[in-house]
Amino acid sequence: MQTWLTQHKIPLGNWLAKGVDFATDHGQAFFDLISAVLGGLISGLTWLLLLPPAPLLIALFVAGAYFLHRSIALCVFIALGLLLVVNLGYWTALVQTLALVFSATLFCIVIGVPLGIAAAHRPVFYQIMRPVLDLMQTIPTFVYLIPTLVIFGLGTVPGLISTVIFAIPAPVRLTHLGITSVPLSLREAGEAFGATKLQLLLKVELPYALPTIMAGITQCIMLSLSMVVIAALVGADGLGKPVVRALNSVNVSMGFEAGISIVILAIILDRVCKRPERG
Repeated sequence: MQTWLTQHKIPLGNWLAKGVDFATDHGQAFFDLISAVLGGLISGLTWLLLLPPAPLLIALFVAGAYFLHRSIALCVFIALGLLLVVNLGYWTALVQTLALVFSATLFCIVIGVPLGIAAAHRPVFYQIMRPVLDLMQTIPTFVYLIPTLVIFGLGTVPGLISTVIFAIPAPVRLTHLGITSVPLSLREAGEAFGATKLQLLLKVELPYALPTIMAGITQCIMLSLSMVVIAALVGADGLGKPVVRALNSVNVSMGFEAGISIVILAIILDRVCKRPERG
């Protein structure tokens, strides 16, 4: 039986390879346009973040964190952590990573939240989409890089697209969870007051589900950040590049410093993106 199965292998990989080849042969102009637009978006955001001096941008981050959380300890940690990154010489790489994470998160929100809302209102659609989401979350991240690298070439764009594919299931699932968790009594009260479906969504379901949706967005940010090293393998700028260089040259000091910078950024994003707790 095993020999027969081995000899009659299903050419699944060949089918996928032919699909990628077909896409590159017949849609290269379209993919070049996408690459130019996405590359320009990330480059513009990076340029904008690098325009002010590092101390000024750090001060703006600290002010924003204090406005959201009213926490002196958090502000001190952000200031000291980012100043340490500047001291280590990884400020530009950190800003490039931020631009990639923010861009990926924006695309995940724009695509994922509406998909989660649609799935919550159409159970059949969610049943169809759920195995796709499972597949997107369980396929090794390196596998995403192969077709995106072939289609878009080296650079930030294949890293961005791979990051979006990897991170988008989080906002879809948690948006679906938040909308489906709205108590039936709230929906019935809105319908009793004559609310339309759109009004019911905007004034009842989304406000109730907002904490869960925000948790999904926070998880999406952290998943995007976890892809920085993987994205560096296809030419994406950011903190992943020095990590890859350190790995290739067995440079312990560079790897440690770049790793510390990634950890600092991850902690800051996690603390800042959590729901503010007002006293």
